[in-house]
Amino acid sequence: MAKAKIKTTESELKILQLLWQLGPSSVRTINDELNKTKNTGYTTTLKIMQIMAEKDLVTRIKDGRNHIYSAAVEQHAAQRQLLDKLLNGVFGGSASKLVMQALGNHEPSKKELEEIKKYIDSLEGGES
Repeated sequence: MAKAKIKTTESELKILQLLWQLGPSSVRTINDELNKTKNTGYTTTLKIMQIMAEKDLVTRIKDGRNHIYSAAVEQHAAQRQLLDKLLNGVFGGSASKLVMQALGNHEPSKKELEEIKKYIDSLEGGES
């Protein structure tokens, strides 16, 4: 059985990231976190999360007067699908072009470079 495509807007993805980070949360908690980087109205956050529930991106349970939302999609699955879309849509399926662009746009730390080298070694069957 094929997995359903995860289709999110930028706002929905930000909310999913917060739910993956914080775990099950109320709209107020998510809205407070969003407001740390961009002024977002409570009703806007509520509406987006209601739409996300309709799209099966989140689940919600009633807890007294509040609804508690949880991510209904796994972070790894969403990352994989979004990366595949980016890789195929922007980089013509070339992983090397994607990696070179990412490394060119972001100066990796020494630790990140070590992790990348270890990963490449493991792909080549070597040891690091």
